[in-house]
Amino acid sequence: MGKYLFKRLLQLIPVLLGITFLSFAMMRLAGGDAVTYMYENAGAAVSQEIIDETKAEYGLDQPFLVQYMKWLGGMLTGDMGESYVSHRDVFDIFISKLPATLLLTVSSILLTVLIALPLGILSAVRQNKWIDYLIRFFSFIGNSMPNFFAALVLMYFLSVRWNLLPVVTTDDMAKSLILPTLTLAVSMVSKYTRQIRATVLEELDKDYVTGARARGVRGSVIIWKSVMKSSMLTIITLLALSIGNLLGGTAIVENIFMWDGVGKMAVDAINMRDYPVIQAYVEWMAIIYVLVNLVTDMIYHYLDPRVRLRGESA
Repeated sequence: MGKYLFKRLLQLIPVLLGITFLSFAMMRLAGGDAVTYMYENAGAAVSQEIIDETKAEYGLDQPFLVQYMKWLGGMLTGDMGESYVSHRDVFDIFISKLPATLLLTVSSILLTVLIALPLGILSAVRQNKWIDYLIRFFSFIGNSMPNFFAALVLMYFLSVRWNLLPVVTTDDMAKSLILPTLTLAVSMVSKYTRQIRATVLEELDKDYVTGARARGVRGSVIIWKSVMKSSMLTIITLLALSIGNLLGGTAIVENIFMWDGVGKMAVDAINMRDYPVIQAYVEWMAIIYVLVNLVTDMIYHYLDPRVRLRGESA
């Protein structure tokens, strides 16, 4: 296990370096002058000399590779720079926003598992029955709705019409968490219900299930002790993809509900050309994403002997 973990860690190093270089390059090539925009946003009319001095202060007048190497060196030593807008330390900004995004991610995944797992199993067990068609119909509808549309629908019914929940985030975190969690869970529940159904159906067609039924083993025992155990790799894959997608894909939902997380922070930074904050967001999301994939690989290595044997032979 230790040798396999070390090998996977070595493979992640060039991935992370490539992400840092590409994101740094794309931001510099995207157009727009961060310093000029900063002064315009502040409503100040300044001369070109002051703009040039500010660029020199932030190092924006240097060649691209020099800027990148300086930023990478600071990143490796824990210095992520200073925000162009708030002049606060970028790492402090990111850390202050991360708990809200993690809370939203965890709540969405828990809700997805609690709903999608029993619905997927029920749909597979009752294949081609009315309940199966009903679950598949609503799964298709939910999977077709983008997050912003689901957010608008939920806001209209739960906030505007029935006045049950706040439209945007308030001091009551418990109530404020419900709408963004439901919004993110709608599409995930719909997608994962269908995938869990397909996985369970595939397992139910295998010989060991037929043999268990022939020996008189109860259906519930077959499902929960045999079929679900064999389906765990697929479910773990779904959860890993969910964590990565949510950490990087909550920006729209956070902005709709004014949820003060890293997604909203990134959108605000993009609008204000706050390059250090954007770069920190991209890099930390990449780090978290690859770490989640690494943990998933470790779980695969532990649960599936075939993965373990391939790793040892390699």
